[in-house]
Amino acid sequence: MANIKLRPATINDLDLLLYWDKKQHVIDCDPDDDWNWEIELNRDPEWRDQLIAMLNEEPIGFIQIIDPHNEETHYWGDVGEGKRAIDIWIGEEEHLNKGYGTAMMQLAIERCFQSPDVESILIDPLKSNIKAHRFYEKLGFEFVEERAFYETACYVYELKRIPGIK
Repeated sequence: MANIKLRPATINDLDLLLYWDKKQHVIDCDPDDDWNWEIELNRDPEWRDQLIAMLNEEPIGFIQIIDPHNEETHYWGDVGEGKRAIDIWIGEEEHLNKGYGTAMMQLAIERCFQSPDVESILIDPLKSNIKAHRFYEKLGFEFVEERAFYETACYVYELKRIPGIK
């Protein structure tokens, strides 16, 4: 497995995240979002972790893990307790298709399930992003439904905790 580590994102990552936001492969995965980085990187709500994925000492991607039940905008709607939701992307094209995304997701999944209260993890790739569907299915996520988030067609996938595994 790739030598990936996660560290908290900080305001010092602002320029990098703004740069990645302009990359076409990032836009293709998340065309509608304005992350308000200048504000959000200075906040640390209990319901969210914003993380930078590091390959050796180089930042290569971003992960956000939220508690969709407590998240302020209620993006996920009426979601019960015991869930997490993940956003993920790799910043540079040169780091795509090398297993880094898989390593990043495995770390994020482990982080989510460290809490015994978390029963499942949600993700919402674009309906049109067939590569993402295959990626998440390979990691064990199961299709739940097609759903529009802010008028954007997405597929909702869920990974349930394996009973007996802590």
